[in-house]
Amino acid sequence: MRVVFFGTPEFAVPSLLALIGEGFEIVAVVTQPDKPKGRSRSRTVPPPVKLVAQAESIPVLQPENPSAADFVETVRQLAPDIGVVIAYGHILRQALLTIPKFGMVNVHASLLPKLRGAAPIHHAILDGFTETGVSVMQMDEGMDTGPVHLRVPTPIAEDETCGELSVRLAELGALSVIEALTLIGTGHADPEPQDDAEATRAPKINRDAARIDWAASAASIARHVRAMDPVPGAWTELNGQPLKLFGPTALAEPATDKPAGTIVSIHDGLVVGAAPGAVRFLDVQPAGKNRMSSESWIRGRGVTTGTQLS
Repeated sequence: MRVVFFGTPEFAVPSLLALIGEGFEIVAVVTQPDKPKGRSRSRTVPPPVKLVAQAESIPVLQPENPSAADFVETVRQLAPDIGVVIAYGHILRQALLTIPKFGMVNVHASLLPKLRGAAPIHHAILDGFTETGVSVMQMDEGMDTGPVHLRVPTPIAEDETCGELSVRLAELGALSVIEALTLIGTGHADPEPQDDAEATRAPKINRDAARIDWAASAASIARHVRAMDPVPGAWTELNGQPLKLFGPTALAEPATDKPAGTIVSIHDGLVVGAAPGAVRFLDVQPAGKNRMSSESWIRGRGVTTGTQLS
C-alpha cells in the first residue's frame, strides 16, 4: 500500500516508524516548514518527522499552504493509496482528502467523539478523565468528525502528566494505525459514524489557559498542573514575574485565614494554599531559568511562608 504521511511533532514519529517497519511504501512525508529559532531567528529547526524521513531516504514536502493548487497536484502525482495524518497542524481540504484511493485516516488522541480538537491530551487530564485512548478515523472536512475505524482505550494514572500520557498514546497510535490500515487494505473496514450529540471539545491551549487559578480546589489545581506539563507549563506570578510549577500533590490541609495562593510551607517542597486544601510542588521554573527542584529554588530565592502568588 502506497502511503503519503502527514505529521509534524514527536507524537507522530512512532506511527511513521511503525509504517516503515511494517513495509508500507511511504511515497512522501508531508510536514510543516522548519521553524526559526534563537534570538536572531537565523537558525532553523526541522520537525521531528522530517529527520526520520531523511534518515530513511523518504521524500519530504513542507508546503506553507497544503491547500495550494500546486501542492495538491504534487500529491496527486504521487498516486498514494491512502493518506495517514497524525498531528500535522493544518486542516486538509476535500480536494486533498479525495486523492488517495482509500482517502485519508487520522490518528486522534482521544476516544472520539469525546475531545475533538487540537489539545485532547491536555483536556483529558484537565477534565479529570480516568480513561482516554486513540481513535483512527476516516477524514472528512470537519474537525475530527469522520467515521471511526478503531478505538483503543487506556487508563490515565492519577499522577500522569500530559507529557507522559503523550508518549504512551503515541505508541498506542502506532499500533492502531497499522491495524486500521490492515483492515482497510483487506476490505474488512467498517467505520462507525460518530454521534455528534456525544461530542465534546478540546481547544488549543494558550498561555492564558495555562495560568493557575488559586481559587480552585487543590485537586483541580493538581490536575491543571499535570495537564500543562511540560508544555506550555502551568504558571503563576511572584512579584510580577512568571513562575512555572510542576510535580503537584494535592493535600487535604485544613483551611487557614490566608488567601488562596499563599505559600503555607517551604519544608519538603513548596506548599501553596488553595480553596480548599493546598498543593505541594516538587519543581519550579522561574522566568529565564531551567526547571529545578523547589527546594533549590527556595534556598536560592529566600522565599518564606506568607508570600503571595497570584
